[in-house]
This record gives sequence, structure tokens and C-alpha cells, in this order.
Amino acid sequence: MTARFVVTGTDTGIGKTVFAAALAGALSARYWKPVQSGLEDGTDSEAVARLSGLPAEYILAEAYRLSTPASPHLSARLDGVEIDPARLEPPACTGPLVIEGAGGLLVPLTKNTVFADVFARWRIPVILCARTSLGTINHTLLSIEALRSRDIPICGVAFIGAGNADTQATIAAIGQVEALGRLPLLENLTGETLRRAFRENFDTVSLLEANA
Repeated sequence: MTARFVVTGTDTGIGKTVFAAALAGALSARYWKPVQSGLEDGTDSEAVARLSGLPAEYILAEAYRLSTPASPHLSARLDGVEIDPARLEPPACTGPLVIEGAGGLLVPLTKNTVFADVFARWRIPVILCARTSLGTINHTLLSIEALRSRDIPICGVAFIGAGNADTQATIAAIGQVEALGRLPLLENLTGETLRRAFRENFDTVSLLEANA
């Protein structure tokens, strides 16, 4: 079976787009962002295209492009758009696929549906991106509980930030999840530096095995 991953996070702005770019580039995967909120400062798809080194045709079109950088349910309302969660189906494609959510698991798409509800329907293994800084244990364990309560398969946790061995080990032990690796914050973030950091800190073969 072709590898497919959902990349989500414990919060917004933690670096999951950078991680998704690195993962998609390492796997030569297609990348899909189902819902993009905020267009003025550039989109996540544009960032992944710039950082991943993937051909342009590997960056798949979003199902919804919303103007306001806000929760999708609010951004859609401001744009006069109604998000239909049933329209959000992983695109058929050749080779691996990396799907990136927006914000955290319980970010609302509509007044009745959060992203985790869609992920539960897909049943695609999730990589949970988590900070290494103060507060991440609580946020990450709560996110793991949200995944498990919906019977969503968890590939593991990808940490982002400065090394914090105790925090990383605590989350892995209490959450009973695989710690997949840690992506450091890169002062000079380019496609080349990102690819090197990902190679040094993540095992692509193990990720594919965990996805099987």
C-alpha cells in the first residue's frame, strides 16, 4: 500500500508546515493542504513548494482557499463560503501522499465538525508535531487523547525545537507513542538546510514501516 501521512500539530505556528515540507521532500510525495486560511502572506502550499524541492505538479490544489488567517469555520463565514467536510477526501495520486491539517486537531471546520472528525473518517496514520518548550507535555498528551478517542491511528510524534530529552521521553512514555525524531529550529531556513536537518534527525525507512 502506498504510504500516506496526515501531519497535524498540538497548536498553530509550531512548524508543522516546515516538517511537512521536509517529509514530503524526503519521500518524493505529493503534498495536499485541504483547507488554507489566510492568503495575503503566502500559503502553506507555497512554502512547501519552496522548501521541499518537489516538482510543481506534486503540490496539489487546496479544496478551500480562504482569505482570513483564522480558524477555518470563521474564515469561511467571513468569505461567504460554507465548508462541506464531505468534500474533503484525500486525492487519488501515484506514490506517497502528505496531508497537512490547519492548526490543531480540534480546530473547527464548521460549527459542528473539527479536523479530527475528518481524520477519523480517513483513518490515515497521523504524525503529531509538538514543540519541545514549556507546556508541550500537557498539549501533546491532550492531542494524543483526542486522536485515540476517535480511533485515529498514530504514527508518532515529531518534535520541533531545541532538544529537551526529558520532555520528549515523558511524552513518549505517558502517551505510549513513538518519538519519531526532532527537527531543530533553523536560523537559515532553506530547502538545503531543511533537507540536511531532516536526514540527520529522522529515519525515513522507520517512518514508512510505521505507516504500513
